[in-house]
Amino acid sequence: MPLHQIAPADVEALLDAAFGPERFARTAYRMRAGTLALPALSFAALDGGRLVGTLQSWPVQLSTATGEYLPLCMVGPVAVMPDVQRGGIGRLLMAALVEAAETHADSALMMIGDPEYYGRFFNFSAENTAQWELPGPFEQRRLLARSVGAHVPPAVAGMIEPDPSRNPD
Repeated sequence: MPLHQIAPADVEALLDAAFGPERFARTAYRMRAGTLALPALSFAALDGGRLVGTLQSWPVQLSTATGEYLPLCMVGPVAVMPDVQRGGIGRLLMAALVEAAETHADSALMMIGDPEYYGRFFNFSAENTAQWELPGPFEQRRLLARSVGAHVPPAVAGMIEPDPSRNPD
């Protein structure tokens, strides 16, 4: 189900349950500050009318030393209610995203995540991200990207930052 059909307060409650209120201090929140989730690439999972999972995607860009701004779509968080984690909900949300990205993404995908999991199931890798920086602490091996159609993650040095110019209308 499209995430924009869910009440924002319900999404926030799920994110608090999955990650706690300290989630706002994470680097990922700095990367998407001032942006809005991309509706065509953000999803909700319901179980009997209860919100049990969400996946949000955000417009970000790689700002290079040469002054280029290369668009990317940041995936995450993938959040699942603690009482139903490990039940495949996150994987279903990611599968929906990958499928939707083939027609709706205007750039390659990127995320901070487990390379073994996201590489194995969704073809994310750190192959092109070695020179990318983030506005806060992160583990380089967990900085992943994935091509979508003709959109290939740029293998150049730069800083990932929010891209509010691509906010949905």
